[in-house]
Amino acid sequence: MKRDKRTDFAQNVFDDVKMRKYLPRSTYKALIYARENYTELNQADKDIYANALCRWALKNGVTRYTHWFQPLNNFTAEKRNSLYSVDKERNAVVKFRGKELSLGEGDASSFPNGGIRQTFEARGITRWDYTSYAFIKDGCLCIPTTFSSNNCEILDKKSPLINSCKALDMQAVRILKALGEDVKHVYSVVGAEQEYFLIDKELFYKRKDLIYTGRTLFGAEPPKGQEFEDHYFRPLSKRIAHFMESLDDELWKLGILVHTEHNEVAPCQLELAPCYTRANLACDHNQLTMETLKKVASEHGFACLLHEKPFAHVNGSGKHNNWSLLTDGDENLLEVGDTGRKNARFLLFLSAVIKAVDDYSELLVASVSSHGNDCRLGGYEAPPKVLTVFLDPHLTKAIQHATTSPKWRCGIDSLPLICTATDRNRTSPFAYTGNKFEFRMVGSSASISDVNTVVNTAVAESMRVYADRLENSTDIWQTVRELITETFTKHKRIIFEGDNYSEIWAEEAKLRNLKNISTVCSIENLSNAHNVNLLEKHSVLSHREVLARQQVLLQNYVNTAKVESNVASRMYLQQIEPWVEKYIKELTDIIASKSNLGIASERETNKVNKISKLLKQCATRVKLLKKHLRKLDELTILQQAHYCENNVVPILTSLRKSVDRLEKLIPSEYWAIPTYGQLLFDEYPTKRG
Repeated sequence: MKRDKRTDFAQNVFDDVKMRKYLPRSTYKALIYARENYTELNQADKDIYANALCRWALKNGVTRYTHWFQPLNNFTAEKRNSLYSVDKERNAVVKFRGKELSLGEGDASSFPNGGIRQTFEARGITRWDYTSYAFIKDGCLCIPTTFSSNNCEILDKKSPLINSCKALDMQAVRILKALGEDVKHVYSVVGAEQEYFLIDKELFYKRKDLIYTGRTLFGAEPPKGQEFEDHYFRPLSKRIAHFMESLDDELWKLGILVHTEHNEVAPCQLELAPCYTRANLACDHNQLTMETLKKVASEHGFACLLHEKPFAHVNGSGKHNNWSLLTDGDENLLEVGDTGRKNARFLLFLSAVIKAVDDYSELLVASVSSHGNDCRLGGYEAPPKVLTVFLDPHLTKAIQHATTSPKWRCGIDSLPLICTATDRNRTSPFAYTGNKFEFRMVGSSASISDVNTVVNTAVAESMRVYADRLENSTDIWQTVRELITETFTKHKRIIFEGDNYSEIWAEEAKLRNLKNISTVCSIENLSNAHNVNLLEKHSVLSHREVLARQQVLLQNYVNTAKVESNVASRMYLQQIEPWVEKYIKELTDIIASKSNLGIASERETNKVNKISKLLKQCATRVKLLKKHLRKLDELTILQQAHYCENNVVPILTSLRKSVDRLEKLIPSEYWAIPTYGQLLFDEYPTKRG
């Protein structure tokens, strides 16, 4: 009998419903106040909360807890502890108090830290994040926490996000109060679409590149790709439907409601989109979603690939970050208004976002930069790195008319602000889509904490500038009009509503001084004074913490290039070359037999020559890769990253081209690794169903 899902949504989450049941009213109110105002909860209330949380966990059969945090590696971390201890008489007794709830200790030196911590400075501190909810996962009580060094330097992705939410809230409320509105809080809300691939698990384990790097380093284009557009929104196979049902159940228990799920454009590619929630919670949910995707896929005989470009020749996977602003009265500040005041307010907040994107475009690009995203951006429906804003031509035209018309009385007259909210412009990096902005550059494997930290902080800075002007204004609506007009005049270069792939736009972007910055250069720009000043001004990250993140990103880039080079070399030397040599031997035996019989063997001879030439190219490139990797030891981390980008990655690309050409010449029985035809199209029977 099917259970009624309405009764068990978020059954594994200690949410507001359960808190009201388990907590005294005074403690619950104190917790809500602390959560909304970013203040500290007193020790007595922490003890009461810990006791209630423990009782709830024990009732659900849970005996262990962990401080669940998000270090600087796009994953989550946990160290499990018992809710029990022993008394003097060696009896097992429950021991979980406010102290255990609010503080924990980990090994900070063993996580990415960018040089902030040395091995002898091992202590790391986890602190309870009461703006998020505790939950049960895999039989363990998970308490969301921040993570820092012993001297309180930030070592995680959650802390700066919380700081950015606080900064955004403060500046947005200043603007609204200046406009005469009684609003206590403004929240950034996020809905992160998640794209991913599912392939047969048995085939996955036959590909070393997928195991070690998450993507195929070799793979010739199959006879059919996605050119027929026959996979997008296609009805689900029975096996995929069962997988999605299990996934929905697991996420449902964690309070994550999947609003939409479907087949994506590329074969074996899928997408899910959750309901919107506050940015911090949305980031927690996305981390849990990625973990659950992997776990449930394995249970159903699949491997879930979250890499940005697991397969060449077809679409890659992104994580479209839908971002908006919501007041504590549930008003969307990025939604077109139906009165003169709301029209003007909408344009003011829209302007703040446009200003933020233009002023901090380099920082925004840095927040999504990675080697994996390099493989995806710029084609196959992924936007290029030239950061622009899509508004909708009708909306742009109305704004231009209003800001230049002397007849428009800002705050009084309504405007014909038409926004179709339908054309999301798949080539646009930052698109306005009706009541939110969709940042399409985020990679599918990335934590969305980084990008939302930057968006929140950059927009908070725009709002700070606006609030300063408004609070010192004698004519509020005239000042609002001036701010809107100035913003659209100064920052119109960032607005583009055409084809971001076109050659005409590439030239136009140069004229507008909009740059296509490489990944390593964008990471290098992270520590520019302009960017550091922003993050320090709003108490999001210190200069030293920014430098640490820069080091982590550079090291990740170098490590990825190293691992991919080593894997590609081994695959070629251990799997591809030996079997190709066997095929060459077979061909030479045929040539010899034909020669003895006086039969011409021109076709076989030509094929041997072609294959031998490609083998020579591959061998040369494998040697070059080894030479380049040895060179890295002589360089600083920044030099290593530039060297990998300019030397190692191009050699990997050329090695791939030669190997892929080999694959097209070699019979399938002599090709040692599953092909794209097998991985994506069941060219040979598998269990995909």
